[in-house]
Amino acid sequence: MAPSTNAPPHPATTHSTLNLANTLWRVRRPKPFVLVIEGEEKSFEGQEVAPPNDYLHDKLLLPEWREAFYQLVDDTGLVVCLNVHTQHPSYRDVRGRSSKGRLSQGEYYHHDGCTGPVKPRFVEIRCPIQPQTRGVATAVAPHRNVVKAMVQVLPTDLATFTALAAQDMRTETIDQMDGAALDHLQGLITRTVRKKLNAEGARSYFRQVDAAANAYFEPWALGESRFIANANSRLTMQHRRAYQAPHTGGVANGHLVKRWTNEELLLPGQVVDQALIAALCSEEGEEADGARAEGCYLGAH
Repeated sequence: MAPSTNAPPHPATTHSTLNLANTLWRVRRPKPFVLVIEGEEKSFEGQEVAPPNDYLHDKLLLPEWREAFYQLVDDTGLVVCLNVHTQHPSYRDVRGRSSKGRLSQGEYYHHDGCTGPVKPRFVEIRCPIQPQTRGVATAVAPHRNVVKAMVQVLPTDLATFTALAAQDMRTETIDQMDGAALDHLQGLITRTVRKKLNAEGARSYFRQVDAAANAYFEPWALGESRFIANANSRLTMQHRRAYQAPHTGGVANGHLVKRWTNEELLLPGQVVDQALIAALCSEEGEEADGARAEGCYLGAH
């Protein structure tokens, strides 16, 4: 299922093809953990590129091909589908807003479903085709890379605080940690950053984390879906809302929608686990006093 190409290696611009769902797709790999699907290869053969269509639901997510596509997400980490026009009813608005004075929960690196024992297999975040473009990035990187980066750029004075001073944060130790241990260390660091830095100081810190983790935070294109591996023993990813400049508010922005595709877009005969969906949705409400954030994105997931 891996793409094949005879072109010289240039990860940001070299295109290759992927044969999936009885279709040849034009793809590229801007980073080792990212596969970008631009559309059907035949759409690029003429003088004019074909308009966006719903190839997600019409091809890749058909019941007979769905698991093969899901495996592609599991194996890659992040699969980006461009030029998709869909009005499928399963998407919901992404909740949570950021203020100038404090970070929203979504600005910290996190998994979806961090408080419960069951996490969705992956999360699909989508920028619908709409009049307003999206100016805020969504940074995505492998979980272990994120934790390493958080340690690497952590200010020296923060590392001496009680919560972190006793932690073994050497690279070789982090390399041996399982997911639970990574979550625990990450939660300690995030809480310390949240308590000791002001909002723009914390945002600046996480911009450094983005760079050190080699995160993917390309600008959103209208009609783009990002499938982010969220519960994967081999290559679990994390994501966050990433302001790449000081957050001053009052800027018009396109909205995002999301769904947990594996758990919500079901095959015939399957039934939605309403308790799981309700638990996942409960993590995404507006943060009233910070208490829930301490137990969710900032806690030992």
